[in-house]
Amino acid sequence: MLNIAALRWGKPYESLETDTVTHFISGEPMAKVSQANAGLLQRDMRNAQRARDALRDIPCEDLIERIKKAADLYLNGTLPIGDGVQSPADFARMQSASTGLPEHMCAGNMRKNYFVLTHMDQMLDALTRGLDLSILSRGYGMEKRGVVVSYQAQSPVVGLVLPSNSPGVHTLWLPVIPMQIGLVLKPGPQEPWTPYRMTAAFYETGIPREAISIYPGGGDVGAAVLANCDRSMIFGGTATVERYKGDPRVQAHGPGFSKVLLGDDVVDRWEEYIDLIADSVYLNSGRGCINCSGVWASRHSEEIAQALAKKLGPIEVLPPEDPKAALAAFTVPGVAQSIWKAIEADLRESGVKHATEPYGPRLVEMERCAYLRPVVVHCESPAAAIAKKEYMFPFVTVVKCPQDKMLESIGPTLVCSGITHDKKFQQALTDAVHIDRLNIGPIPTIKLDWLQPHEGNIVEFLFRARAYQLPAGDKRLEVRG
Repeated sequence: MLNIAALRWGKPYESLETDTVTHFISGEPMAKVSQANAGLLQRDMRNAQRARDALRDIPCEDLIERIKKAADLYLNGTLPIGDGVQSPADFARMQSASTGLPEHMCAGNMRKNYFVLTHMDQMLDALTRGLDLSILSRGYGMEKRGVVVSYQAQSPVVGLVLPSNSPGVHTLWLPVIPMQIGLVLKPGPQEPWTPYRMTAAFYETGIPREAISIYPGGGDVGAAVLANCDRSMIFGGTATVERYKGDPRVQAHGPGFSKVLLGDDVVDRWEEYIDLIADSVYLNSGRGCINCSGVWASRHSEEIAQALAKKLGPIEVLPPEDPKAALAAFTVPGVAQSIWKAIEADLRESGVKHATEPYGPRLVEMERCAYLRPVVVHCESPAAAIAKKEYMFPFVTVVKCPQDKMLESIGPTLVCSGITHDKKFQQALTDAVHIDRLNIGPIPTIKLDWLQPHEGNIVEFLFRARAYQLPAGDKRLEVRG
């Protein structure tokens, strides 16, 4: 069993209080993780500026090259973790064993992180719209078009209150170090593996140790991260998003409520898109905010629901080491049962039909965990309560709704795949302010372009553009040097 210390600006800290990470099936202990507390984090934040100072001693371009080298170590290397080491196979197995995600999905998420790390220069070029990164370092400089610009870092570090359910969210914080901003990470209790492995890979390639802190702990530590970092990200449910809505210091990531909308001009050919929709619903076990949780169509909605149910309904629970496993376990006791109880209550509503009911029980209970098999629900109208729900497994509602009522009915939507050739409908989708990422055409909701921002541009979140003037001809206006 591993003993994993907290990291206080790169220095290991062993606490008397520990949390044991166990295998979700066998109950076998895999690691004891030292627990931080709010007071410890608050004291350490007095030294947060040192993290940015250490990173600013290294040019952004050099940090990017080190990050690319770290990518190979993260994906292929055997790296230190706590008082032991961890191979890539160990990592996938341990992550699967604590989160319930099948091992092959854990390996797949490693490859996503690897892609982001190895394309970091292209990502930052896209996110900054071609800005010379030295301007971010110094805070000012001259753009290529000859205009003086200033970008002021709003915090020396960014705090991350990370979840346990979806390892893929780590792609969101990977660009932070190359922008010379430090990291304060609070891992999810079931998923300490990615923050520690990524940090170990960074250290191996020369990223300053004092640039990263990792504080495992309870809710008080998460609250302390948000209270003491001038820029933070948190991942949670709708209540979490609502709580921090409008707070410029916090970027809250919650349910995606991602959807596929079939336009009237293509809905009669719905069969052509059923595989795309099914993939959007269940790949990565439906755990991502970009997984489709709603399909909207003006007609054929019941047929679409039945076809999706035929594809997804028979999917069975398989062991996490099985390469064909498509479903993730709920490892926290009672969570799956609570979700299924809420779904059952909504299924009693008039105008709602459980399309996957003929394919057997949805709730599968085991000794130490539970699974929810895919659920497809048909709704006769957007008024059904369940049409506005999203859950952390392959769950989707197929909603009957006239095309001209869709945009006023769908609600906030992270990813919308609008399948239509209707120019007027395409423009309305483009203008809809409650849609974040928009796909026009038959594109799965789960297909991301990493060169585009995800739920807000992280550069704009961490830096503020402002006016900045120096005398004409001042040497300090040179972009480099």
